[in-house]
Amino acid sequence: MSSRVRPNHMRMLAALVLVLAVLGLNGCGGTGSSPPQAASLITVSISPRRGGLTLSQTLTYTASVTNDVGAAGVTWTKSGGSFSGTPSTTSATFFSSTAGSFTITATSVADNTKSAIATIGVTDLAGVFTQRYDIGRTGENQQEYALTGSTVSNLTFGKLFSCSVDGEVYAQPLYVANLAIGGGTHNTVFVATENDSVYAFDADTSPCVQRWTVSLLNGGTPVSPADTGETGDINTKIGITGTPVIDPASKTLYVVSKTKEGSVYHQRLHALSLTDGSEKFNGPADITAALTVPGNGDTGDATCPSTSGNVPFCPLRENQRPGLLLLGATVYIAWASHGDHQPYHGWVIGYNASNLSQPPVLFNTTPNGGLGGIWQTGTGPAADASGNLYVITGNGTFDTSTPRTNYGDSFIKLSTTSGLSVADFFTPSNQSTLNSGDLDLGSGGPVVLPDAAGSGTLPHLLIEGDKQGILYLIDRDSMTGFHLGGDQIVQEVTVIGGACITCGVFSTPAFWQGNLYVVAIGDVLKRYSLSNAVLSAAPVQQASDPFGFPGASPVVSSNGTTNGIVWAINSTNNGTPNPGNASGPAVLFAYDAISLSKLFSSPATSGAGAAGNAVKFVVPTVANGKVYVGTQSELSVFGLLP
Repeated sequence: MSSRVRPNHMRMLAALVLVLAVLGLNGCGGTGSSPPQAASLITVSISPRRGGLTLSQTLTYTASVTNDVGAAGVTWTKSGGSFSGTPSTTSATFFSSTAGSFTITATSVADNTKSAIATIGVTDLAGVFTQRYDIGRTGENQQEYALTGSTVSNLTFGKLFSCSVDGEVYAQPLYVANLAIGGGTHNTVFVATENDSVYAFDADTSPCVQRWTVSLLNGGTPVSPADTGETGDINTKIGITGTPVIDPASKTLYVVSKTKEGSVYHQRLHALSLTDGSEKFNGPADITAALTVPGNGDTGDATCPSTSGNVPFCPLRENQRPGLLLLGATVYIAWASHGDHQPYHGWVIGYNASNLSQPPVLFNTTPNGGLGGIWQTGTGPAADASGNLYVITGNGTFDTSTPRTNYGDSFIKLSTTSGLSVADFFTPSNQSTLNSGDLDLGSGGPVVLPDAAGSGTLPHLLIEGDKQGILYLIDRDSMTGFHLGGDQIVQEVTVIGGACITCGVFSTPAFWQGNLYVVAIGDVLKRYSLSNAVLSAAPVQQASDPFGFPGASPVVSSNGTTNGIVWAINSTNNGTPNPGNASGPAVLFAYDAISLSKLFSSPATSGAGAAGNAVKFVVPTVANGKVYVGTQSELSVFGLLP
């Protein structure tokens, strides 16, 4: 008989070996570990792979093991935080009482060399309560742990869902973490529209969940742009334009509506409950022509008559564009014009936050002249730690000598100690040229830099850019006033040349860790460095994506001093007649905050993953691993793909 093993015997032997391998039969007294043949068949996956949480939230992870012998499942480990209860072999619920970035690992029981990892960022950010994150309007959120350079890319980040709204969203969305609302505790985002509606949406749930909505029309309609005489600055209707402000202590949202009721125009300050949208604190306050300041600049018009010697507030003419400011116990509101149609002035009005029926405090930028609007590309009045307000005016009357009451094209520091009064100011030496050429100084908003950004001799700095494309760095303790022979401020840096009414800086920079981020019209994102109260004369880094009109007002998210990301929205295709661009998606960009290398950009054409059609001057809101973008018809929500 031949000693050669026949082919059929070989096949039978191979099959037997495979069966033994799959069954894990290694012989009596074996270790029970899988042999190499079985181990190679096992894989582990985990869902979700990435995400963000607030301190009180939990997230359940599920694990799947392919070729799992005996359905042994996984064991769970974590780099921090806690598991709620005892994890099962297929799922675990995670939470953390401290902020940070953590990893969750699921490891196969059958083969401990096979595992899957998820990353989670847990934030202690209580909310985004005001436009551009803080009263200094720095545009920085340093409590973002989920969004990092390693988690944000076109493969890992994108549009998650959207929430439909009834009008354009010019106001920046606001965010409150862990709000008691809708019978539970939910992260909530608040959105205001030009149709005079305010919405409360669940910040995390897809498809969108609406907690409540209220209309502030009061039986009227939004104001038609044609009524104001404007040339197309706001698309189709004018209702709520300025970003509201939230008081987290009293759980109140303050917002200004604009309506036409019969033949009468109204602007009203509302105090709305965060939980259900109901009116609070004797609101709303009707902001009418009965509010006047002494002056001979004008006596109103047919819609806001007044007696000689008094300048009235005109609800039709005044454009409530800047975000609201809550400072101490007062809500401050600022105004400019609709398309420069007179009579108008720059106004700042402050209401008692807990009783809107009390008489407000008033300040007018040009009571004995005209114009001087405060529009600041939508950026609200800024404030410092001492309670001073900072606003920047556009074209208007300016008094070159004392006594001075008119402050066109000026940085103004307002004391709030007793009402509102000018404490200091800076006006460029070429103010008359700015005024005659429609080269508004206040085409962007003021940024009160953190004290640490200055130096021992100049600890308190203020910065902003204008239509000339110039950045002005100012000492808040000595703003230097007006000098016809030449400016005497700390520094002036040209971002982009042009000196035309639709070029230069129509945006507000963001500041983070000694870096200033600017996007001018027709330009790219640029990073300037600030050290010892000196701004670099040229950008130290710049990106490559051009932004059309009106540029962009960037914001920065980071984990303190690390993982900085610059977010900016290209809103060129905003559909407004001025300057005549068609409607198209807002394009969200994310850049590494140091190198300015591009991490992500959303689609520029309609379709899956694209934001809604763009709105001018919009600012993204970054919170808890998500980015909220207001558009013409929806709140577009971007975040980490699960």
